[in-house]
Amino acid sequence: MKISILTFEGFNEIDSLVAFRMLKWLRKSDWDIKICCPSAEVTSMGGLTIRAQEMLEEVHKADAVIVGSGSMTRDIINDESIMRRIQLNPKRQIIGAQCSGTLILAKLGILDGIPACTDSMTKPWVQEAGIEVLNQPLFAKGNIATAGGCLASSYLAAWVIGKIGDLDAAKKALHYFAPMGEKDDFVERAMKNISPYLSCRN
Repeated sequence: MKISILTFEGFNEIDSLVAFRMLKWLRKSDWDIKICCPSAEVTSMGGLTIRAQEMLEEVHKADAVIVGSGSMTRDIINDESIMRRIQLNPKRQIIGAQCSGTLILAKLGILDGIPACTDSMTKPWVQEAGIEVLNQPLFAKGNIATAGGCLASSYLAAWVIGKIGDLDAAKKALHYFAPMGEKDDFVERAMKNISPYLSCRN
């Protein structure tokens, strides 16, 4: 199982690194989880520089993809030299996007006819792209999910884990990372938002 987390210049640390850590924590020997970038290094909106583990050209090989957000997303979607390197196929890939990552999926045509979640700042831009924006933390249809609000990143990561087919692992990861004294409530709330989108009806 190959999982790519798309991470661009100006990235939001929470979106990319929470998902990365939750997925890696499960220690699935057959999961290959990589931070996927357009360049060898990218620097976050908070000034954290990280090294890419793979380039965007590799994303078409992934079984699951998470598209993170950041402060430069509008520049990215208007940069054809970056966008043409992102080849996604929702028929065979599990695809999730966080906050302004939703705008990238919209630009790629992945969200055609599918309502989406995003953050409050990105909302008008997603709407301008012709996508209905929902006031909820996560929405999914088939192999495509979007999440809104930085801390919904844990929901998106858990959805990916559940979509891969390991709902117990999703609950386990959520429970581990939840605040002490709130673990059961946190998992219950998370699963309330995730479970409806893991049935065969979607």
